[in-house]
Amino acid sequence: MKAFVRLCIIMLSVFLVLAAVLDVVLIRQREKAVGVYRVEAKRLADEIADTGKYDLEKYPHITGVFTGDELYKSDEQYVIIEADGTLYRAEYVTDNTDTAFVCVNCVLAVMFLMMCAVFAYIWKNIIKPFGVLNTVPQELAKGNLAVPINEQKSRFFGKFTWGVNLLREKIEKDRQNELSMQRDKKLLLLSLSHDIKTPLSAIKLNAKALAKGIYRDEEKRRSAAESINTRADEIEQFVSEITKAASEDFMRFEVIQGEVFLSEVIAKLTARYAPQLAVSGTEFSVEKFKDCILACDPDRLAECLQNLVENAIKYGDGKKIALGFDTMDGCELITVTNTGCTLEPKELTQIFGSFHRGNNADKVQGNGLGLFICKRLMSLMGGEVYAEIKDECFCITLVVKLA
Repeated sequence: MKAFVRLCIIMLSVFLVLAAVLDVVLIRQREKAVGVYRVEAKRLADEIADTGKYDLEKYPHITGVFTGDELYKSDEQYVIIEADGTLYRAEYVTDNTDTAFVCVNCVLAVMFLMMCAVFAYIWKNIIKPFGVLNTVPQELAKGNLAVPINEQKSRFFGKFTWGVNLLREKIEKDRQNELSMQRDKKLLLLSLSHDIKTPLSAIKLNAKALAKGIYRDEEKRRSAAESINTRADEIEQFVSEITKAASEDFMRFEVIQGEVFLSEVIAKLTARYAPQLAVSGTEFSVEKFKDCILACDPDRLAECLQNLVENAIKYGDGKKIALGFDTMDGCELITVTNTGCTLEPKELTQIFGSFHRGNNADKVQGNGLGLFICKRLMSLMGGEVYAEIKDECFCITLVVKLA
């Protein structure tokens, strides 16, 4: 805010200095214009003295020359000149520099007031509201989700404050979901650990009895062994539940089904990645497509495509990334292809698993969740995703239902 105030003061000061310089120039010009008629009057007197006559066409500021009884009878501006002992009245006109001077200063005054009004408007509607929101991201980063964000009707920040409030609500909701999930997992683990103790105790008792030879009857030994096997199956089931809870419930996805034009999705994707890929020297091509309406969550579909393009950038050779399109069985197929695929074909069935990273990911940072997220989101939107390798190019296709 202080920087803006300093900027306003500097701009207005520069404007006033320039206006003062312009006024000085106009004043000097006016003085010069006022002196022109005197020069012409002197030349006129010399001409009359030399030739006894004169030509007014040579003197644009002299409008008439009079002598005799009419010497002092005039309401116009005039000057008395003498030629050969005779007095003459030379009427003259001057350039209207006073009017120009006043007009220029009026225009400058209006511009100055307009600048002040613009700066005041920017201060009230942009700088001041932004100053109020300036600390919000820091507070959100610190975890202070109760930071006040006043709704604003300003066309500059109204949508921004609305979006920040949505972001805060989303963070708070995600936090509550995470706490709930952690609580549920903890309760599940406590419950399962308690349930495991019962079959584990039975296994230990039967194992000790068998080890000490307490059961001399063959039937009892067989029964003890079957009991151990049954209890082991129970423990295995509990472990499967723990594994399932750990592998499937660590992320929750929310999809809001809607409709969007394919051209809109591709335009946003191209606007985001085309400049970046051009700088890196990667050829980015978009195949011609027939525009259509897709039945999906527009934001989630965009997220999936961004994940695929990011993967193409990270795992490709940087030569070419292409977007291809096809229509089949009421679905639009959007394919992202990148050159330089080093993934082994046998891994194609595993790449959509959580935390799975292929053999080509050794030198690339990541967590192995991108394709897993795409798979889950496309499934929730009623679509599908699959991958294949063609001519040493990695091709991954999103199957999106048409509206």
